[in-house]
Amino acid sequence: MKMLINGNLIDKEDKIAVINPFNNQTVDEVPVGDAKDARAAIDAANKAKKSLNEMSSRKLSRILNDIHQDLKEKHQEISELITLETGKPIRDSKVEMDRSLQTLIMAAEESKRIHGETIPLDAAIAGRSAFGFTIKIPLGVVAAITPFNYPVNLAIHKIAPALAAKNTMIFKPSSKAPLAALKIAQIMDGHLPDGVVNAITGSGSVLGDEIVTSDRVNKISFTGSVPTGLSIAQKAGMKKLTLELGGNDPLVVMDDANLEAAVMGAVGGSYLNAGQVCIAVKRIIVHENVADQFIEDLVSRSKKLKIGNPMDPETEMGPLIDENAAIHVEKAVNNAIDNGAQLLCGGKRKGAFFDATVLDHVQKDMELVQKETFGPVSPVIRVKNLDEAIKVANSTPYGLQAGVFTSSIENAKKAVREIEAGSVLINKQSTFRTDNMPFGGFKMSGMGKEGVKYAVEDMTRSKMVVIG
Repeated sequence: MKMLINGNLIDKEDKIAVINPFNNQTVDEVPVGDAKDARAAIDAANKAKKSLNEMSSRKLSRILNDIHQDLKEKHQEISELITLETGKPIRDSKVEMDRSLQTLIMAAEESKRIHGETIPLDAAIAGRSAFGFTIKIPLGVVAAITPFNYPVNLAIHKIAPALAAKNTMIFKPSSKAPLAALKIAQIMDGHLPDGVVNAITGSGSVLGDEIVTSDRVNKISFTGSVPTGLSIAQKAGMKKLTLELGGNDPLVVMDDANLEAAVMGAVGGSYLNAGQVCIAVKRIIVHENVADQFIEDLVSRSKKLKIGNPMDPETEMGPLIDENAAIHVEKAVNNAIDNGAQLLCGGKRKGAFFDATVLDHVQKDMELVQKETFGPVSPVIRVKNLDEAIKVANSTPYGLQAGVFTSSIENAKKAVREIEAGSVLINKQSTFRTDNMPFGGFKMSGMGKEGVKYAVEDMTRSKMVVIG
């Protein structure tokens, strides 16, 4: 598959092989773009601003709806492409496509709701004879950099709001899973003026640095690791930033919780996409009064997960993105066991596959739960009360989302007040997300919010108009 710059498909002699993590076969190749290609994409995006800004919001909304229809017709094809390049079970890839289509519709709707407000100038000295209002205008050029784990949905969450706000785009997908994202960029390009959407592939250190440091790029929207996010923040200069970084999301289970629902939340949250989700359940904090029963049920359900060929519609968990990722998880699990954690099930690796794993008697300061373990692991930390549970929940540098299972409104209120996270979900696991909710974390989990309405707001500027 090729890059897209100014409406043209661009190829290179140097290629990156995109590998299917299930069978290690090459799915396709993408070009290794260089700094010159990044500058060409920046040029194209800047030249295309005028054509997009002159478009009515009504027409733009219709175009986004047309893109939605095109993608809907290619739902199966793109779902299969997601599975081939990421190892995500096909059932989950189809859900990703469903969510992406929904996000596009939300952006189409939001494009017609962008407006300013009137300002009562006569409330201030010298304002009696004037009236004023604000208008919302685009930032200009938005750059989106996305990871492998949700290659379409995370791309749509950046591109669609940017277009709705009449910004042009430079898009760099992950080199590990760029194919489905390039496909949607090409489909979008067929509906928009040349240069409005540009997609480039290659080294993040080369392309990313060129984009991040350019004074002709007005905003960076990045989803990925904390070190890369910090590097972007240091290099970006006077740009708007949205950084969706790591998560180490807790699931708190109190002794008055519905245990069946909590176990289902833990299983769904820990093993979704083999745990390769920023909002996956990565720490399970359980009241000691119910810990034994909870863990027994968790182990039973974990053992029943169907692991295998991600193209099989019955498969519930596929491989990690590559063998190195699985080795990293294996080392983290073994380190926890060496330091006193008890392995109850799983813990085995075969190539890029890692079994659904439950560990008991995990301590809150173990590396497994202090750092983000991007894999299918359920580490259980036992606590005596809610105060201790909240202390443990807040004991990492991250604060993305947190789930709390309790039947007590007082427990719920206290958890909402005191847990340091961008979202606190009562009787839901941390993987719960709707595409219209404000999404973004505290502390090292990042800055800014996604969710269509909130992303659109952050991709505009307010201009004040005064008429005397």
